[in-house]
Amino acid sequence: MSSPAPSIPSPPISLTRTRIKICGLTREQDVDAAVAAGADAIGFVLYARSPRAVTPQRAAELARRLPPFVTPVLLFVNEHASNVIASSACVAGAIAQFHGDESPADCWAASGQGARPWMRAARIPLGAGAADFDLVKYAHDFSQAQAILVDAHVDGYGGGGKAFDWSLLPPSVNCHLVLSGGLTPANVTDGILQVRPRCRTLAVDVSSGVEQDGPSGQPLKGIKDADKIHRFVAAVRAADAHLAKNTHVYLPTT
Repeated sequence: MSSPAPSIPSPPISLTRTRIKICGLTREQDVDAAVAAGADAIGFVLYARSPRAVTPQRAAELARRLPPFVTPVLLFVNEHASNVIASSACVAGAIAQFHGDESPADCWAASGQGARPWMRAARIPLGAGAADFDLVKYAHDFSQAQAILVDAHVDGYGGGGKAFDWSLLPPSVNCHLVLSGGLTPANVTDGILQVRPRCRTLAVDVSSGVEQDGPSGQPLKGIKDADKIHRFVAAVRAADAHLAKNTHVYLPTT
């Protein structure tokens, strides 16, 4: 009688690969470039005051280019629940991202009482103030969110291409995190190495860091650079490979 095949233990959840979202897309060629590079999610900004804003109809048009298993994400800022629900209905399979001053009740209502997955942005102060932000409590308050997106707190809504001090985040946060704010192909590897051990799983979200450079050297908002996207994805994969070889760096979540 043959013995049963030995069971193979599942790897710790921390060893899953880092998911990648490219945000603020406005053009067909940029959607195609992000998909070709290996992005897991594509973000569309439905906030009229943003220079990267698109209408729900335009977001739906761009999202129809996505192949299976690449997720569209719709970014809202202090939008009425009925408008969030109506806009989300235009884009099949979309996740909502709340980036304003929405309360847990606001997010729950705008998601159709959980009918649609959603993420909540946490605006982390720049400088030493990052240490005073209680991310553990924030994650608990928004426990119905699929993930908490950590971004830099600057004037307006969004990180403005600024990175907060990742080292000041709590050592253990029992939720899925999305690291955002000032990420580029040059620094995303370091961001992942610092933040990934602190949470259940980690994704990264980039916008200005993969945009074309304008004449003044500033990003052309909403206009992506295919080469930067590919370099960003390669840097993420380099971080994953490093962590896979150095599993001792992981910290337990509580």
